[in-house]
Amino acid sequence: MNAALTTQPQPRPHTRPEPQHPAASTRPRTPRPRTAPGGPAGTRPRGSAGTHPRAGHPRALPPHTVFAERLLAVLSGERPVHWMLGHTVGEAYEQLVRIAPQTPLRSLGPRPVLRRCSVQVDDDRAAVEAFATIATGIRVRAMAFRLERGADQRWRCAAVELDGLGATARA
Repeated sequence: MNAALTTQPQPRPHTRPEPQHPAASTRPRTPRPRTAPGGPAGTRPRGSAGTHPRAGHPRALPPHTVFAERLLAVLSGERPVHWMLGHTVGEAYEQLVRIAPQTPLRSLGPRPVLRRCSVQVDDDRAAVEAFATIATGIRVRAMAFRLERGADQRWRCAAVELDGLGATARA
């Protein structure tokens, strides 16, 4: 019994095989050919007229699309109403407080998706009227909202309607 416990320790296996030829370890390595940062030549995306795409920031969405996404997140229950506090002016926040608890844009299936967002600009460019179509499962809903530009040149939501029935209509 003691003989089984007093066995000689086994040598640890090498993690790397030893070189077969002594000259193999002293031979200088030849560098691999390098490819361009975007991959092999001819595989990188190109912009118009064969130019390289801009390495800067992605193109910003227009304000009406950003607000449509924000309103969609609140009215589907994904975000709380107070998330829109600094982005609303006048009656719009009260309208959201009234209709958001009902989560009228929530769907039982996948997350509601903004399908289209269009805008009509006022003559003085201080306000825009926007409308969006939103897919909620198999149903398509309509949302209209007004954006006004403040003295600080920031856009804020001034009014919200769903399905053309006013902000207080039940979904």
